[in-house]
Amino acid sequence: MREIAFIKQNKEKWLEFELAIFGKAKKNPDELANLYIQMMNDLSYAQTYYPKSKTVVYLNHLASQIYQKIYKTKRTDKNQFIEFFKTEVPLLVFEYKRYLLYAFSLFFIIVAIGVLSARYDQDFVRLIMGDEYVNMSLANIRKGNPMAVYGSGSNWGSFIGITTNNLFVGAKCYFYGIFAGLGTFYIFLQNCIMLGSFQYFFYEHGVFWKSVRGIWIHGSMEIFTIVIETATGFILGASILFPKTFSRMNSFKIGFKNSFKIFLSTFPFTISAGFLEGFITRYSIDMPTWLSIFIILFTLSLISFYYLIYPFIVHKKMRFLTAKNL
Repeated sequence: MREIAFIKQNKEKWLEFELAIFGKAKKNPDELANLYIQMMNDLSYAQTYYPKSKTVVYLNHLASQIYQKIYKTKRTDKNQFIEFFKTEVPLLVFEYKRYLLYAFSLFFIIVAIGVLSARYDQDFVRLIMGDEYVNMSLANIRKGNPMAVYGSGSNWGSFIGITTNNLFVGAKCYFYGIFAGLGTFYIFLQNCIMLGSFQYFFYEHGVFWKSVRGIWIHGSMEIFTIVIETATGFILGASILFPKTFSRMNSFKIGFKNSFKIFLSTFPFTISAGFLEGFITRYSIDMPTWLSIFIILFTLSLISFYYLIYPFIVHKKMRFLTAKNL
């Protein structure tokens, strides 16, 4: 069947699905589950015969929305806070997984640009970091403690100040997405260029490993959350630029609601990164190498599992349970 015939044949049914999902009429979980199975059948057909078509994207979006509707309307006595992180966010991350791919791809590209810029332009690091910070870092390197800046101030003062700043940066990454994603890209560009040039600066002065042991104790979570927050900003921008079959306003409402939930999920990781920076990183110079490596790998594994692996596990599990309950 040609794609245009497939669309014409199922158009009315899909419009009914949209009303069931986004309209005011309520349907019970069994009816929604039936809709979900029908939608998955159409989606499987489209993926087989029109794999690169926008029809696949559209049907995948409808199926995921039906799925979340089932989740929200089913009877539950579970803690809603736990369910938010355990089920709702992973399902949303799975739905918008391509935006995480875009954000991570940009991250590695822009960081590499920062590294190369610092390598071939002696003044680039000073341009990005400022003379005062560079001179202070050089003085700390000469003293044998390149990470001394993290030891300044009190533990609690550093924790509160750093966490507040990181939350503010994350908020800008997300909310600036309303400018068609360009605002998000600009904030992300600044941070990634800074990271790449900053790390090359320490490499150039022979203290790269010491900087890794210090910076990435908290940086694994801090940087990872910025990437996720950037992805949510792109989701927000895409909801405005690409409304698909929805009105632009309805597309924005859906995009904002879903992306904001993913954005909120980064808060515990941002706060944890602030805690590590305020209380642990300052002792990295005297910390056993194995312990610093363990902290870095543990934090990186934890956040990577939650955003990159766990969503696939939840999605697979929920599809199985839905089919089983029919």
